[in-house]
Amino acid sequence: VAGLNAALQQALNPPSPARAEQRVGSVVFRVGDRVLQLRNNYDLDVYNGDIGEVVAIDAEEQLLVVRYDGARDVAYDFGLLDELALAYAISVHKAQGAEYPCVVVPLLTQHYMLLQRNLLYTAVTRAKQLVVLVGDFRAVAMAVKNNRVARRYTGLAWRLQE
Repeated sequence: VAGLNAALQQALNPPSPARAEQRVGSVVFRVGDRVLQLRNNYDLDVYNGDIGEVVAIDAEEQLLVVRYDGARDVAYDFGLLDELALAYAISVHKAQGAEYPCVVVPLLTQHYMLLQRNLLYTAVTRAKQLVVLVGDFRAVAMAVKNNRVARRYTGLAWRLQE
């Protein structure tokens, strides 16, 4: 996902002297970028999964401003930017519960452990108007045939018995 985000950012919102940017580790945020809130921040009234657009970066004040829902601006101190990620591409897990006009689903046999019918269904049903499957047809077939759900060993039953 990180590689896709970097490539899509370069194609859709490349560096420009007219657009401010701020680097955080290996990620560069630019005005115009789509970003994803990674965890709940009750102080800022933003929540895990919220997607917005960077509308301003003020290096002097050390603030990055994200517009959510096309109307509400939230100012992040540069110290909070680890709560954000680029959102040109997001995982199926992070997309659960949301809908998008267009969804592109990369399917490759190299990631065969993730080729599960329920994940493909979730990815496809995120699209409101258009879904595009990209990759290997064999990967699609593998996902459709694989109706096994990975077991999660949390130890919850054991903990409840104690």
